[in-house]
Amino acid sequence: MTLLNTFDLTYPIVQAPMAGATTPELAAAVSNFGGLGSLGGGTTAPEVLNEHINTLKSLTDRPFMINLMVLSEHDSNTLDSEIPAWLSKYYQENNIDMALPERPAHNFREQLQVLYDNPVPIASFTFGIISAEHVQRLKDLGTHVIGTANHPLEAKAWADIGVDAVCVQGMEAGGHRGGWLPQSASDPMGLLTLIIQTRACTDVPLIAAGGIMTGQAIKAIQTAGAELAQIGTAFLTTDKCGINDSYKQALLDASQDKRSTETRLTRLFSGKQARGLLNDYLRDFAHFESAHELPPYPQLNAMTKSLRRHAKKNLDVEHQSLWAGQGVALVKKETTTQLLERLVKEL
Repeated sequence: MTLLNTFDLTYPIVQAPMAGATTPELAAAVSNFGGLGSLGGGTTAPEVLNEHINTLKSLTDRPFMINLMVLSEHDSNTLDSEIPAWLSKYYQENNIDMALPERPAHNFREQLQVLYDNPVPIASFTFGIISAEHVQRLKDLGTHVIGTANHPLEAKAWADIGVDAVCVQGMEAGGHRGGWLPQSASDPMGLLTLIIQTRACTDVPLIAAGGIMTGQAIKAIQTAGAELAQIGTAFLTTDKCGINDSYKQALLDASQDKRSTETRLTRLFSGKQARGLLNDYLRDFAHFESAHELPPYPQLNAMTKSLRRHAKKNLDVEHQSLWAGQGVALVKKETTTQLLERLVKEL
């Protein structure tokens, strides 16, 4: 059985979860069109996540996906790293009050409990791997399960615990990389290489992510061995996406030659590798990128939150995390439905 049948989809299009950027309205629009809409819930409080699920269920009777970030209790609760001196100096020089939260991230166990109490059609996971028992419990509730991998060994680990599919995320992808093994960070693979090498070690159904912006690209990843295409950056400049207007305009400026389309994998915003548009923040602090200089995720993410919030408030795109994939030159100002119609027409 194909993933189109398993997930009851009309088109091989998955809208990427993108925590902080996706909205129930965006996910519902994609699902109602016949693709798989999704909501990134990893940075969402459990009670709000539950509300979002209920909103989605009221907006669509089609399958949708909720994505969570797998974090240990220790990682969610621990803020024991020193604030980097360069970051502290930036706050002082720009008169920005930095208020650290009580803990750096929401509790994954409590978020997962929401999916047990309020079951969803599809759940996907990133930043780590859950247990076979977790997978089976979700399946018993009628939920299909998807893992995220940046390396064939990660994909095989997900396959071994019985997931329905694995999303293989190439180095071209925007936003945070979903892998957790050292190999996925030390030698990032391009999407086609990742698909082909993953196909050689497991027959788990694959969803491909990374730089996919057109129907032709969807056909290319299907030829390589994936069934569905997960698309993120192309949705960022559509009407139902939740990013702020200055971020959206920076992406459009890149596509219209008003700004460089250069993207970079960086740990400077969060402590975990993520791809975004190059801006002054990434240029100014590039020499602190090495692993031993930076607090880990999610601690650095908590430490830069005030910086990012201040930049957003002041429409300062040079100090926001402008997550975007290597296909950013192809974004357009359009409705979510127009993007979907264009992709399907090109298939």
